[in-house]
Amino acid sequence: MAVPAMALRRGLGLGAALGRRSCSSKPLPPDFVESLRAVVGGNNVSTAMAVREHHGHDESMHTCAPPDAVVWPQAVGQVQELAALCHRCHVPMVPFGTGTGLEGGVNAVQGGVCFDLSRMDSITELSLEDFSVSVEPGVTRKTLNSYLRGTGLWFPVDPGADASLCGMAATGASGTNAVRYGTMRPNVLNLRVVLPDGRLLHTAGPGRQPRKRAAGYDLTSLFVGSEGTLGFLTQATLRLHPLPEATAATIAAFPSVRAAVACTVQVLQAAVPVARIEFLDEVMVDACSRFSGMELPATATLLMELHGSRHGLAEQQQQTEEIVRLNGGSDLTWAEELEERERLWAMRHRAWYAALALRPGCQGYSTDVCVPISRLPDVVVETKRDLQDSGLTGPMVGHIGDGNFHCLLIFDAQDPAEAQRVHAFSQRLGRRALAAGGTCTGEHGVGLGKRALLREELGHDGLDTLRRIKAALDPHNLMNPGKVL
Repeated sequence: MAVPAMALRRGLGLGAALGRRSCSSKPLPPDFVESLRAVVGGNNVSTAMAVREHHGHDESMHTCAPPDAVVWPQAVGQVQELAALCHRCHVPMVPFGTGTGLEGGVNAVQGGVCFDLSRMDSITELSLEDFSVSVEPGVTRKTLNSYLRGTGLWFPVDPGADASLCGMAATGASGTNAVRYGTMRPNVLNLRVVLPDGRLLHTAGPGRQPRKRAAGYDLTSLFVGSEGTLGFLTQATLRLHPLPEATAATIAAFPSVRAAVACTVQVLQAAVPVARIEFLDEVMVDACSRFSGMELPATATLLMELHGSRHGLAEQQQQTEEIVRLNGGSDLTWAEELEERERLWAMRHRAWYAALALRPGCQGYSTDVCVPISRLPDVVVETKRDLQDSGLTGPMVGHIGDGNFHCLLIFDAQDPAEAQRVHAFSQRLGRRALAAGGTCTGEHGVGLGKRALLREELGHDGLDTLRRIKAALDPHNLMNPGKVL
């Protein structure tokens, strides 16, 4: 779930220590900037403080850590030359797409050069028969789906923000459609990667986009979710999906969190073709209702959307209504027209703004745990109790179909005590998810803030294996240093 940039304030509270530039960072070598300009031209290099600060943070609460220089390569060959130059001079490198991440992934904590890849924006190799397309880092998900209009295909992974598709691959992004269409990982068929020393790697082989493969180690999956620490993702070949013939969305209110979760499990067990099934707790529903002007009861709520054929959808709607009724849910009214559905999902996508409106002038932080669905009721109830005991404002919203939920923590960043309570709560929530057999991050990534939790999640041997992979590909630790490990 991405957070709108305008809603955040930089350099305050919880993220101050985590995002700050390391005092061990070194200045760029003499004439290094001129060497950058020789590769991409003077207009595509900047050392202006305003530009560097813009590229020194994402939409997280971590303090801005600007790079020493920003470059805008426009072709993969330039990325290779720039990477080779930085590698020879031992200068850190940080990839930058649209800056919509939530874990400080673009913060240049050791300085160096930020590679802004937004000007590489080609869409190539569209194959309607193979359901695939290749995109460069400057292509966002909305741009791609606009390009696909009229083809009968779309790319369904929707993290909320109009993020770079290569950036979404780098963070292992997900979103509201993941329960039906999967996360980024199964939807990436191949990646063109510039390695830290400038070499070019095609993770599934040059020009290949098979629907399945069993040839050697899965290098594509290695780089999906690597958060810019192993190389530059300069092209992604993506799996496309057919647009559904019919779509219907609805809202169901439940007497308790357990009832809402039980309904979700039964809907999935019944093989209902649910594409989205989102959970909002009573605090979030009340906030969204007031913010979006919709009259909804303040109770545990599911937002559901079904995709299928016109004939099949009517049967699945009836089946869903029966399951909702068995779990004490409200009567359902289905929105089938596009305008009605967009109004419903606009309310869900404005959840962040609705949460901020609970405490005007405050800052927000989104947690990102994911647990087995069977453990979700207990984890949610324990988390709500923890929120109340901590005196924190944290409405809950989540992709309940895969056990991923967010607490939108709204706090006064000028109050160190409250900021510390937010930090302590987020750490407890992460460990609660781990104890339940889950993960500390379902879709936002590790970045700067979850490194300690990653160590607990993977254990010594797991983390040591990651470090060995990192050392094999980036022995000088130049690619996005200070992140993940």
